[in-house]
Amino acid sequence: MQILLVEDDKRVSEHVAGGLRQAGHTAECVNDGKQALYISAAESFDVIILDRMLPTVDGLTILQTMRAAEDHTPVLLLSALGEVDEKVKGLRAGADDYLAKPFSFSELLARVEVLARRGPTKPEKTILSVMDLELDLLAHEVSRAGQRIELTAREFRILEYLMRNLGRVVTRSMLLEKVWEYHFDPQTNIIDQHVSRLRQKVDKGFNAQLIHTVRGTGYMIRPSA
Repeated sequence: MQILLVEDDKRVSEHVAGGLRQAGHTAECVNDGKQALYISAAESFDVIILDRMLPTVDGLTILQTMRAAEDHTPVLLLSALGEVDEKVKGLRAGADDYLAKPFSFSELLARVEVLARRGPTKPEKTILSVMDLELDLLAHEVSRAGQRIELTAREFRILEYLMRNLGRVVTRSMLLEKVWEYHFDPQTNIIDQHVSRLRQKVDKGFNAQLIHTVRGTGYMIRPSA
């Protein structure tokens, strides 16, 4: 593996880099934040081992800058700050794993190898959109053309499932299983009733209709021509 080690403690850096090379990996070492930002943007690495406290630019800022630039290289964050709150800050900044100092090299190596197998991971989208319709998964809000749409929890789940399957037919059985968690057909028109109310809220008053009925099969959400 090609590994970038960002650590300003020379003793720790030499120990970790030596161990990585003995394990058959290539380790490139830098000791300050600005240099780390430059190299991580200019070169490709399988894993980055990043110290939390660095001169010039700290580790959390480096992480946030990388993720904002859509760089999803796996990052193992090292820190002498082992408190839970500090770990949470690191993970929220974009770290894939967190290891408190002091640590054993064997544990670090195992964590690095796990991250390398996992590979770069893109964060799940938190906003789904179709034309002027937006669904915010975190805020649990829906709007169309900037207008807030009030939905029940069930309607929100139906709309989310339709939007995740943009352009594909969603059958009634699929909705029963994913939204109602029924693994059988109760032979009711409960889905049609909910989708009808959802369509009234999402499409009524707009020229472009987004929720479509596929006769005899189910429903589909797609942009109107």
